[in-house]
Amino acid sequence: MIRSLKKNPFVANHLVKKIDKLNQKAEKEIIITFSRASTIIPTMIGHIIAIHNGKEHLPIYITDRMVGHKLGEFVPTFNFRGHAKNDNRSRR
Repeated sequence: MIRSLKKNPFVANHLVKKIDKLNQKAEKEIIITFSRASTIIPTMIGHIIAIHNGKEHLPIYITDRMVGHKLGEFVPTFNFRGHAKNDNRSRR
């Protein structure tokens, strides 16, 4: 379900403050966050945000084509290693 258009897109409050502070100083620095549900807004373009995948923080460079998507969409939470060699169910 999408968020109501009456509301603004959800962005974690601490994330907005950090990005605004870096934009005022015109500095580039990695921002670490656990907020995978935050929406990418235009002020984030050009920054590197390290998003938590459940095990570690993976750095993602934000581009203009990512605006409107969620941060968690760009960080996979698990790696598929293939089926087991002796698993007969996968051969049916």
